[in-house]
Amino acid sequence: MLLKYFYDQKLAQASYMVGCQATGEALIVDPARDIAPYLEAAEYEGLKITHITETHIHADYVSGSRELAHATGAALYLSDMGDENWKYSFTAPSIILVRDGDMFMVGNIRVEVLHTPGHTPEHISFMITDTAATETPIGIFTGDFLFVGDVGRPDLLEEAAGMVGTADSGARLQYQTVERFKSMPGHLQVWPAHGAGSACGKALGAVPSSTLGYEKLVNPAFQFNDEQAFVDWLLDGQPEAPKYFAQMKKVNKIGSPLVAELNTPQALDADALKQAIADNALVLDMRHRDEFVSAHVPGTVNIAEWEGACVNYAGWFVDYDGETYLLAEPDRLDRIVKNLRAIGVDRIEGYFMPDVIEAAGVAQLPLVSAADVAENLDNYVIIDVRGATEYAEGHIAGARNIPLGYLPRYMDDLPRDRMLVTQCVSGYRGQIAASLLQKHGFKVANLSDHKNVWSKTLPVE
Repeated sequence: MLLKYFYDQKLAQASYMVGCQATGEALIVDPARDIAPYLEAAEYEGLKITHITETHIHADYVSGSRELAHATGAALYLSDMGDENWKYSFTAPSIILVRDGDMFMVGNIRVEVLHTPGHTPEHISFMITDTAATETPIGIFTGDFLFVGDVGRPDLLEEAAGMVGTADSGARLQYQTVERFKSMPGHLQVWPAHGAGSACGKALGAVPSSTLGYEKLVNPAFQFNDEQAFVDWLLDGQPEAPKYFAQMKKVNKIGSPLVAELNTPQALDADALKQAIADNALVLDMRHRDEFVSAHVPGTVNIAEWEGACVNYAGWFVDYDGETYLLAEPDRLDRIVKNLRAIGVDRIEGYFMPDVIEAAGVAQLPLVSAADVAENLDNYVIIDVRGATEYAEGHIAGARNIPLGYLPRYMDDLPRDRMLVTQCVSGYRGQIAASLLQKHGFKVANLSDHKNVWSKTLPVE
């Protein structure tokens, strides 16, 4: 048996290859939309991808299951659990719907389906046994049910997809699933679908895998014997659900377009850039923050491509029914497009090279230091764009907390006669917020100092 691990840092998303070297067959679990790594790994290992599975209808990225099945002709094993709202509705060459207790073989490797609802109603996990060596299972692909140090949040359907009342019922299903796993052998390895940084839980560990025995000892979810106490704990303090999660649920339910069917963005000139801004289209300036501060076109939004979870932040502001444009260096364009397509941003109408900025009109983005703010505190309205949990742990006195992704909701509530100062931990989210506010005509500056500075320079409560 061969096990390979694939990890997308920007999405904090894990997928896996399980290969039977005796028969040359391979299974891919929870593939991402960019299928090249799986094809390359299979070729290197001398395996043929014959089976594809996914644990649930994903909310945080476009699944690559349909794409990979189209490329390989592999059988696609999808959940038939949950209610009618959470049934797959797309077609592929060979789809096999599976339910709790079903089994299938990948060469000598037995895969047992476990219904593990809670994160979503249709969620399943896959228990793996290498029957050539033993009849004892080795581990479980737990998807978004069980992470290292955490369990999947049950409120995404309510927060992102607007399905009112599903958070509480999902949390109770999650409790029952945890109870089921308490009786399972501790030696089982746990292979989750996400790591630290994912919004699918609130305290995911950075270690890529664990064992069920270890999780029983240290994972807070396994320490409860009372359902209501578990529900209260699980629903408390979850991070803000990104807006684009609702779109991902829809896309992954009905099936995403194949990448080959999508248009290739073409280079456009300064006049097209001015027209895009006049039409209120979203133009993402993907250059480094310092470059944007020095010179940018008014009306563009800066989400630096090489910083952290830039894809997740872009997902907060994309209109999936509208047009998106990019401003970036040509040598970075392919990577940017691939990363945006990972969250279903398929309507990228074109791109602009930085040399069009001067012709389209130049603006600067003001920066302000913590020392400057401290000297003129009454003259500023500080907007803390961190998450609510971060804000509660300590914030600048008098700062208003509006998490970055929620900022568009508050455009009519913010003053236009005073200078707004956006602020986060490092200045990255703050700059995204400042560029968005500047696009909407606000007087704004971004706090340039890291939290280590502002927390000592400004009054904190």
